[in-house]
Amino acid sequence: MAISKVMLAALKALSYPDVDIKKTYKLHRRVKNLKGRGFKTSKNYKIWDHLILNGEHEIPVRIFSPKDEETDRMLLFFHGGGWVSGNIDSYTKVCANMARLTKHIVVSVDYRLAPENKFPIGLEDCYAVAKKLYTDENYSDIKPENITVIGDSAGGNLAAALSLMARDRKEFMPAKQILIYPAAGNDYSENSPFASVKENGKDYLLTSKRVEGYMDLYISSEEDKKNPYFSPLCACDLTNQPESLIITAEFCPLRDEGEAYGEKLLEAGNKAYIYRIPDALHGYFSLPPNFDMVQKTYDIINEFLWR
Repeated sequence: MAISKVMLAALKALSYPDVDIKKTYKLHRRVKNLKGRGFKTSKNYKIWDHLILNGEHEIPVRIFSPKDEETDRMLLFFHGGGWVSGNIDSYTKVCANMARLTKHIVVSVDYRLAPENKFPIGLEDCYAVAKKLYTDENYSDIKPENITVIGDSAGGNLAAALSLMARDRKEFMPAKQILIYPAAGNDYSENSPFASVKENGKDYLLTSKRVEGYMDLYISSEEDKKNPYFSPLCACDLTNQPESLIITAEFCPLRDEGEAYGEKLLEAGNKAYIYRIPDALHGYFSLPPNFDMVQKTYDIINEFLWR
């Protein structure tokens, strides 16, 4: 069903064009963290928490396992939130549903957030967890080829950057990655080369101004914007990347850059599959799974995971 005029008017009213995320990110964090409250466990999965070291820092991870089902597959999940907000609590419902609907163990990573921890600290946390899961046989008995990295929005950015970093460091290599409306570029101004930044950057909840604010909170310096681990689209070499699934949302400012990243992966000789979810907004993946667009997304994900 297409977005109605009434819904468009409501979205425009909620998009808060004048809000400066650089001044309000702490409030935004608190609001987002409220989503994790009141979560009830279910007979459909098991949940437990663990810590993984990155140097002297302990990275919290939350593990979700389908109950009463043997599985030898894992999803390593990096949450969205503009590198600034979100945590394993606010994404617990999403990850619990993910474990149930994909029949995979899900490991959700509570990487450190900006601006207190700027690029590349959060990415290095994600890499440390991935390295442990892919290389330490005493830690996980799941074969490396059965571990898929996945993330939404900023988490999609981290998943893509991690795959580039893994190739370059040659310590492990994901076989598959799933990028859900990923942040892949570095320009959300009026000069952006992507039409979706201009078409969807004002009236669809996630504004281009807000993305710029998140990016400014995340970077350590302006030079970071040219770093492929910050902006994967800046990578000169995209060879030897995982088999990739890129899912974008029709009314998302990040739509075109995500699809462009998928095309560049294909041009570099990788396997990549690109899907655009009609009538969807940025962030829709966190909706309950009975929404048609979420159900469709899981159909696409499962086809990719079990092919």
